[in-house]
Amino acid sequence: MNKRVTGVVLIAASAVVLSGCAGGGGSDVAADVDFAAEPSGTVSAWGFENADDVGTARLDYAAAQLSGVQVDLDATAFDAQKFTTRLASGDVPDVVQMDRRYVTQYAAQDLIMPLDACFTAHDVTPDDHWYPSVVDDVRYKDAVWAVPQFYQPPAILLNKTVMAEAGVTSDEIDTSQPDKLLGAIAKMYQASGGVPTRLGFDPVATGQASLWVLGLGGQLSDADGAPTLDAPGNAAGIDLLKQITDAQGGFASVKSFTDSFDTFGDNNQFVANQVGAQVNAQWYPNVLSPYVGQIDIEAVPFKDADGKPFSVAGGSAFVIPVGAENPAAACAWMVDVTSDDAWAAAGEARGATRAEDGGINTGLFTGSPSADQAIREKWVTDSGDAGFDQVISTYYDVVDYGTTFGSSPAGQAIQSELNNAVTAALLGDKTTEQALADAQSAAMRAYENATAGG
Repeated sequence: MNKRVTGVVLIAASAVVLSGCAGGGGSDVAADVDFAAEPSGTVSAWGFENADDVGTARLDYAAAQLSGVQVDLDATAFDAQKFTTRLASGDVPDVVQMDRRYVTQYAAQDLIMPLDACFTAHDVTPDDHWYPSVVDDVRYKDAVWAVPQFYQPPAILLNKTVMAEAGVTSDEIDTSQPDKLLGAIAKMYQASGGVPTRLGFDPVATGQASLWVLGLGGQLSDADGAPTLDAPGNAAGIDLLKQITDAQGGFASVKSFTDSFDTFGDNNQFVANQVGAQVNAQWYPNVLSPYVGQIDIEAVPFKDADGKPFSVAGGSAFVIPVGAENPAAACAWMVDVTSDDAWAAAGEARGATRAEDGGINTGLFTGSPSADQAIREKWVTDSGDAGFDQVISTYYDVVDYGTTFGSSPAGQAIQSELNNAVTAALLGDKTTEQALADAQSAAMRAYENATAGG
């Protein structure tokens, strides 16, 4: 997290040198590009790290479609400081993959191009091809600035073994009914000498802070992207998190206990019965699938204050930096690698992997509803474990309730400062209101730096 905050500061400082007035340069450059031109030459792509079977299949598909294009792939991880350093030195990639929370920041600083003309040239309607909430992550000033991919919705995984032992039912794990939820937590929580040995519910307070704040009526930024961390509605989610952690020994004890989990191992928190319920993103059931015979799990959606299922969009995206040498071919490559056909190839690859390792196919959450549905229909079959199948189905259901985190030039700072506020409030170092006020001040400084001169 410190690395991310440093990146935000460095980007803000270098943007004055790199860009001029925010909101002009990227648009002007994009207007001069013929995105409908026949793709040719070399495309340099950076940030497509650790490509697994899904990533490799999509890369191979795009390469087959663009026979006249050579893709020079730098598979090292995206780094905010390195990105601005490369642009300042003239070492500009044609495509960069990054977390969607970065995108608007770079759009505001004229470091990337808007892609509406790219989409038009390739007959892509963003709000039809991707979930609108996913597109909203990268929409700024009436333009779409990135090609999104993936959407890993959160839901609540239930450990039915622990719940049955404590006499807790699934309907009690309801984030819209705090009293009921806290009662269930009290039944399942166990400690030894004041130290937790089992959590009734792990809310993943800092890792899922935005979910709790937004889900319970908060707002992270306004329509212009300015931070709103001190909005009155933001306190509800944090206050409930404090109730949940205080009921289980306090945030410090909860955090220390969860840090000890063997999350990816044979003695993970569900095998070891260390949690009764836990917030998890869609990818985590893949980790648990080898242990189906040892665990009994189901899932319920996170619910908003009105009792309705709630989810948030999260994932990565591709951008074209200002100064890219081959933006037309970069556009074609990005569209191909996120097309339904590319995802179909990825589905085939994942199906083959699961046939080989005997694992459960949980589907792929691509960011595109048509691709998600096609992969689900072809590859997600009865696993033989009713609870696990219910988990998979729940994640598919909650995608439809997704909302955006909010598109802001201070997106990374908002995320970092929100986590700082949650930590301070849960530890009792500050009141919730003071923690949010301090977070707002810091995030607003980042916003003002990112939009300076525009």
